[in-house]
Amino acid sequence: MKNVTVLIGSGLIGVAIARSVSSGKHVLLADLKRENADAAAKVLSDAGFDVSTAVVDVSSRPDVERLGDQAKSMGNVTHLIHAAGGSPSQAPVTAVLKVDLYGTALVLEVFGSVIANGGSGVVIASQSGHRLGALTSDQSKALAMTPTEQLLSLPFLQPDQVKDTLHAYQLAKRGNALRVMAEAVRWGKRGARINTISPGIIITPLAKDELTGPRGEGYRRMIDLCPVGRAGTSDEVAHVAALLMGPEGAFITGSDFLMDGGVTASYFFGELAPK
Repeated sequence: MKNVTVLIGSGLIGVAIARSVSSGKHVLLADLKRENADAAAKVLSDAGFDVSTAVVDVSSRPDVERLGDQAKSMGNVTHLIHAAGGSPSQAPVTAVLKVDLYGTALVLEVFGSVIANGGSGVVIASQSGHRLGALTSDQSKALAMTPTEQLLSLPFLQPDQVKDTLHAYQLAKRGNALRVMAEAVRWGKRGARINTISPGIIITPLAKDELTGPRGEGYRRMIDLCPVGRAGTSDEVAHVAALLMGPEGAFITGSDFLMDGGVTASYFFGELAPK
């Protein structure tokens, strides 16, 4: 029976991670748009990987459950890479929360019942979750533990409580890390592990949209004033993912790895601190 890597999201970060952990495995690559999945699959196929594609809307329970069934029918699902999502410049508040928060919770729920013993997964969160102000302990527990279908009904996620799309994105990404921490307990009962990576500005087409969008000046300032003094690359994220998903990371689960060139450090203690 084949070992299967499920990659949700056809962007550069997800593809780089898949390349780093999927030698000898079948890659099931799913995206909202068939043409994006096919284009990324060609890159992987040309590099020698065995790939098939699927279409999935991560905010649709029937879609995600169908993807889980498809993956399970192919073999042992040993790796999950969840790298799908929108940006605060690309979608309204409701869509950001539905895709990035609810969609991630749904993927974790479904694949937590599919992942093989000894398997592992990573969810791509964001540095933005680390710059959200403090939540109450009840709010944190609610983001981590509320049943998936009730998640978007939480009082502090309602339109009159969420200031703008960036605030929605920060809540979603903080929620991703908290959700993964809670899900690590359930995944552990299957002998599997799950972690989040919270990248900073990684040069991808999505990041280029942000750098030229309404918040572009702020993002360019982050790059210039962070301790590392540059943006990151997809391959650098993949190196961390390979550690987390491989045997060297066997003692790591339920954790969130911030890799942002020190932007968050500078935000709290350096030149990027709010005036």
